[in-house]
Amino acid sequence: MDKNKTHPAIKKILNYDVQLTKSLVSFLLNFVAFRSVKNHCRLLEISCHGIAWLASWMAFCWMINSPSLYNMQINMLLGLIVDIIIVAVIKAATRRRRPSADVETVGFGPDKFSFPSGHASRAFYIVGFFTMLYPLPMFMWPALIVWASGVAVSRLLMYRHHLLDVCAGILLGMFETLILYVIWLGPEVTKSIMLSLSEDYVPGGAE
Repeated sequence: MDKNKTHPAIKKILNYDVQLTKSLVSFLLNFVAFRSVKNHCRLLEISCHGIAWLASWMAFCWMINSPSLYNMQINMLLGLIVDIIIVAVIKAATRRRRPSADVETVGFGPDKFSFPSGHASRAFYIVGFFTMLYPLPMFMWPALIVWASGVAVSRLLMYRHHLLDVCAGILLGMFETLILYVIWLGPEVTKSIMLSLSEDYVPGGAE
């Protein structure tokens, strides 16, 4: 957010958020469990990167062509696209800068805006998708939740985001689950989309 155009009350909240984030991270690092998470932050970051998820999911849709999976594949892809669009629009509108300590980049590495955390929103959307919309067996839920929580905490430990950014991202991911529930595409629609995407017939070739 542009501090020169920010309301004094909001500016005060943002400044408090900066201090609270620093205090929280310092406190968390007193515990072995969180120091362990910090050691794996880079891996967690890559595991929930928007481009990586979008590309790998499209590859999954292309390579695993099974009618029984069409509904899950297309709706998940739709949700990932919705997440990327919503996060991009909010970041462009708020334009809050990342923490000053955030100096490292990873590969295709983070954009310059901080609010909300796209990693947190994506992680909790994925959890919502596979627990509420297309439920995986319940024994897999704890692993999903631990992974998503690890991604969210890692954003703080790496100083990629402030606490408010991560909390907003988590809430946004849950909201996106609700959005997808409302716009969920039925089997016939997803089948039609998948068949059009995977059509490999070339005019003039062998039929």
